[in-house]
Amino acid sequence: MSFPAYLAYQDSGISWIGPVPAGWSVKRLRFLAQVQTGIAKGKDVQGIETIRVPYLRVANVQDGFIDIDDVSEIEIAASDLGRYLLRPGDVLMNEGGDFDKLGRGQVWNSAIDPCIHQNHVFAVRPHGIEPEWLALVTSADCGRFFFMTRAKQSTNLASISSTNLLELPVPCPPPAERRAIMRFLDRETGKIDALVAEQERLIALLKEKRQAVISQAVTKGLDASAPMKESGVAWLGQVPAHWEIVPSTWLFAEGRERAHADDQQLSATQKYGVIPQAEFELLEGRQVTHALMHLDQRKHVEVDNFVISMRSFEGGIERVRNRGCVRSSYITLIASKKAKPSYFSYVFKSKPYIQGLQTTANFIRDGQDLNYGNFRQVPLPLPPGDEQENIAALLIFETNRADALIVEAHRAIALLRERRAALISAAVTGKIDVRGLAAVPQKNAAAA
Repeated sequence: MSFPAYLAYQDSGISWIGPVPAGWSVKRLRFLAQVQTGIAKGKDVQGIETIRVPYLRVANVQDGFIDIDDVSEIEIAASDLGRYLLRPGDVLMNEGGDFDKLGRGQVWNSAIDPCIHQNHVFAVRPHGIEPEWLALVTSADCGRFFFMTRAKQSTNLASISSTNLLELPVPCPPPAERRAIMRFLDRETGKIDALVAEQERLIALLKEKRQAVISQAVTKGLDASAPMKESGVAWLGQVPAHWEIVPSTWLFAEGRERAHADDQQLSATQKYGVIPQAEFELLEGRQVTHALMHLDQRKHVEVDNFVISMRSFEGGIERVRNRGCVRSSYITLIASKKAKPSYFSYVFKSKPYIQGLQTTANFIRDGQDLNYGNFRQVPLPLPPGDEQENIAALLIFETNRADALIVEAHRAIALLRERRAALISAAVTGKIDVRGLAAVPQKNAAAA
């Protein structure tokens, strides 16, 4: 759908905003709002009256919404509540963090009352413009460009001061026109958000099906007509009658070899397995911390070993894809000849196995790391070698197919979000004229 331009434009005076429609102005945020900074953790409150209140962090201010599912509490001086209290209509903006989190304004609707905010979240309180308009501007290209160019930058993080934030240029159409643009954007972005939600539901279903296929194959085999027997293991249930159930120590020994001088540093990841740190950084587009000291204390691993990391109770045990070394705190497993790594890589990532692993200790509650002692408590299925390989081959095919569909869905979401951002950017800077579409009924607007 294409949109008309305005009939006349004027110079905005801001290079990254460009020309704006005649009759618009561009004002600095300091003329439209005041900025309330947040509370810093660790303030001494001994000897004074205190209260505990919810407070919002950077993690709560998400792209497009405020996440209140995980809100922490903080003890503050009772007299400080008014100073840091959030009010309806405040626009929350992140002071720092990853580049994609910087700025990112969202309107606070008092979903929690009272609620305050930490010092890494600004509460911008508009008095000369609608909060919703300000939130739109911060999410538009002109807002993103401002935050990126004004921020102090380190390797992976950025931050902006309240003084700099007050210099944000805000395109300001006349009030009636501004409200018309907001009505149009609310309707059109709502349509796009609904399409994104459909793709997200598809991804969730594909992941659920993917996991179900893995769990079924590694615990029941591929022959639905095969006689079954009780395994005597809670996480396995019934298994094919010709399978063995064996202690995990029969199949996997704990590796203790120290790192070699020429070992590359590896990262243990739930997403990619155990791969070189350089490859992980390339895939993720971000840097990770590299060990510079005590490299000789790290553990050597070979291809098709497995690694138990601190988070293995959440996502399974990871297969090693490259020769190198991992952290000394990790547990390494060396497979025997009877254990085919291709099969057990799926066993260790299956939901039933992970649940079995979780029953071995109270590490989730008490912060205890998963170790070899936990691993050895979980018996393992042992199909014949050729059957292990057949199961792995089928799962490679099925998971690759599911992963390809998931990638397509993610690509569709990226395109939808790109269109959403472009639409907002064009509308709030006046590159398109949507005034005539603001009140058009939905069916007619779609056909326009």
